Amino acid sequence: MLDLVIDARSASLGNGFHVRRILPYRLRRMLGPFIFMDHAGPVHIAPENRASMDVLPHPHIGLSTVSYLFDGQVTHRDSLGVQQVIRPGEVNWMTAGRGIAHSERFEDPAMLAGGQLEMIQTWVALPEAAEEQAPTFENYQPEQLPIFTDTGVWMRLIAGAAFGENNQVKTHSPLFYVHVVLEPGARFGLPTHYPERGAYVAKGEVEVNGRTYGVGQLLVFTQGVDPVIVAREASTLLLLGGEPLGERFIWWNFVSSSRERIEQAKADWQAGRIPLPPNDNQTFVPLPEDRTRPAGSGGNPPPGALS
Repeated sequence: MLDLVIDARSASLGNGFHVRRILPYRLRRMLGPFIFMDHAGPVHIAPENRASMDVLPHPHIGLSTVSYLFDGQVTHRDSLGVQQVIRPGEVNWMTAGRGIAHSERFEDPAMLAGGQLEMIQTWVALPEAAEEQAPTFENYQPEQLPIFTDTGVWMRLIAGAAFGENNQVKTHSPLFYVHVVLEPGARFGLPTHYPERGAYVAKGEVEVNGRTYGVGQLLVFTQGVDPVIVAREASTLLLLGGEPLGERFIWWNFVSSSRERIEQAKADWQAGRIPLPPNDNQTFVPLPEDRTRPAGSGGNPPPGALS
């Protein structure tokens, strides 16, 4: 029933800011099209530390970044000229395509006063036909995202299709991404028609087939089974997966079906051919020292950070 359990590892984004990194993992590079997953927080940000947590402008190719907040607020700026305040319950879907740069800054007055931040960020690899499309950014409000409730269960469909629901979030391949909140004793399952499926425990503790799992664990399920997830206490899950896309290479913030394309992206960033956000262009993240070849489905994990 359970194919694999992935325990999140601590990853540093610099300046003392650590996240739980779930994907990629050495035994599981992707889950459906999802190639990267970080869980940041919950963390209380002291006012004097707020600026050090800002994520300076940096590039992406070949993927969509998906930012989803439980708490706090982040300001997104990108090279398309978009400036968007990201709030809890929204879906912020940036498709890099052939190349985009963006920043994420913590400018909310509540954050400046020492507020709390908690967010999940995933990267969704693009099908080969979409890897070189023009970059885009879309913000979807909570009212655009279907909610399902039942005894002890609250569910929001973040993206894709699941449990007979779909929404307006534009995706590029078949997938599901669901936020689930369970009361103690509640029982829940997974969509059955996707070949790759997982459940990440963001809060609480759940039981599957007599064994318990807690915060920071991604449960990857065998294709074709219909697992029953039982909440041992109040719990929050992220369900995700979909159709696999085939091998992808990942290095820093770049994803591609081609090693050569990643090398080109490195050169483009160094040469300034990927524009900076016009309203956040005074600083940027330089290309890291290249100590490894691009990693594919059997290679090394990326040296990259929260997008």
